[in-house]
Amino acid sequence: MSAHDMTFPSDFTFGVATSAYQVEGGLENDWAEWERAGKLKDPHMRCGRGVDHWNRYEEDYGLARDVGATAFRMSLEWARIEPERGRVDGAVLEAYRERLLRMKARGLRPVVTLHHFTHPSWFHRETPWHLPRSVDAFRAYARACAPVLEGLDALVISLNEPMVLLLGGYLQGLMPPGIADGAKTMAALENMVRAHVAAREELQAVLGRVELGISQNMLAFAPDRWWNPMDRALVRLGAQAYNHAFHEALVSGRLRVNMPGIGSTRVDVPGARGSCDFIGMNYYTRAHLRFIPKPPFIDFKFRDVNGRGLTDIGWELWPEGFGQVLRELKRYGLPVWVTENGIDDRSGLRRPDYIHAHLKELLAARADGVDVRGYLYWSLLDNFEWLEGWGPRFGLYHVDFNTLERRPTPACRYFREVATTRQLLPPEAVLHRAPAPGAEPLRLAQPSAAR
Repeated sequence: MSAHDMTFPSDFTFGVATSAYQVEGGLENDWAEWERAGKLKDPHMRCGRGVDHWNRYEEDYGLARDVGATAFRMSLEWARIEPERGRVDGAVLEAYRERLLRMKARGLRPVVTLHHFTHPSWFHRETPWHLPRSVDAFRAYARACAPVLEGLDALVISLNEPMVLLLGGYLQGLMPPGIADGAKTMAALENMVRAHVAAREELQAVLGRVELGISQNMLAFAPDRWWNPMDRALVRLGAQAYNHAFHEALVSGRLRVNMPGIGSTRVDVPGARGSCDFIGMNYYTRAHLRFIPKPPFIDFKFRDVNGRGLTDIGWELWPEGFGQVLRELKRYGLPVWVTENGIDDRSGLRRPDYIHAHLKELLAARADGVDVRGYLYWSLLDNFEWLEGWGPRFGLYHVDFNTLERRPTPACRYFREVATTRQLLPPEAVLHRAPAPGAEPLRLAQPSAAR
C-alpha cells in the first residue's frame, strides 16, 4: 500500500471503549450474584469497586483525550437505573446525564450502549429473555433512558454482542442466566431482536432521529481440518448464524438461524426491517471449528497457525480476519463502526503492533469500498474481564488494581500519533524517536477521593 493509502480521512473517528460493570464499581446485578455463587474461573473473584470509573470519570475522559480520542464508548447500567422492576432511580439518570454532558464538553462524542451483558437482579426471575415479556421490560428501560440522550448527537447501541450473551448464557450456561437449552436460546434471540425494535421506537419518540445499531462480536472462522467437509460446513453455518443472523434481521426483518443439533428459527419481524443505521462490529480473533459426532456437534479452538503466538488470553493473532469480516459487511450497505478491537497484552509491548496490523486491514477494507466511519479501541483502561476476572489486560492504560493508578502503556503514544496525524506509521517509526517539540506528555492519573 502506498503512503496515500496509509492516511485516514479527516472525518474518521478514533475513540476508546468501556462498559459500566467492568469499570464503574459498586454495582449489584446478575453478574454480582453470579460471582457470589462462585461461578467464575476463580470462584473467589469479585468485580467490587471495578476501577472506580464512577468517581473518576472526569480523569478518565482526560486520559482519552490525551491519546487523541474524539469518541468515548460507555454503557448505561440497567441495574443502577431500575434496581427494582418498575422503579426508576431519577438521581441515577441525572448522574448519567451529567457524565455524558461532561464527556461532550471534553470533545468526546458519546457512544452509548444501553445493554452490555448485565441485567438487574430481578430480570432473569421476572422477565427472562426467552419470554415475550422481556421485550416489554426492555422497552420500559429504553423509555427511561431516552431523555438522558437528548441533544448529545450520541451514537447509540441497543445491545452489545447479543450472540455472545446467548451462546454463553443460554446455550453453554457459562454466564447469567446459566441456561443450556437450544429452544430457549432461539426464543431469546427472537425477543432480543424485538427488544431492539422496541428500544428504537421509544428513543425516536423522544429524540426524533437517532443513530442506532448493535455491536456484534464477529469472528473469522476456519475449518480445524481443512480437508474435512463437515468442518467446512460448520464454518459456513457458524459464520452465518454467529456473525450475520442478527444484523440481517435488523436489515431485512427476517431472522433465520439454522444450527443442526443446536437450534433453528425462521421468523419474520417486520418492525426490524431497516431498524439499524450502522453496523457495529467487535473483532478480536479467529476460531477453528471441528465437527464432533455427538451433541452439540461442534468444537472450537484458537490455534497459533502462523507462528505469531497467541495473545495472553489465548486467542489467535489474526488481523487478516479483521479485513475479511469488514469486507463481508459491505452486503448491508450501511456505515460500519468498529466498536471494539484490542488485545490482552500483559507486558504492554505487543499492543502497538496489534493496533498497527488491524488499522492496516481497516484501511485496506476502506480502499475496497467498506464505509468504515470509526475505530474504538477496547479498552481505555485495564478492567474486570467477565469470567476471566482481573487477569487479562486490554487497556491502553495499565491500571494498578490495588491503588487504581493509571499508567500509560507504549500503545498510548502510538495511538495518539495515529489519531492526531491521521498517518498509519509502523510502531517502530513512532516509538523509537523523540517526541515532537512542544508535544504534551502523557499524564499519569492519580487516585482521587470519591465524589
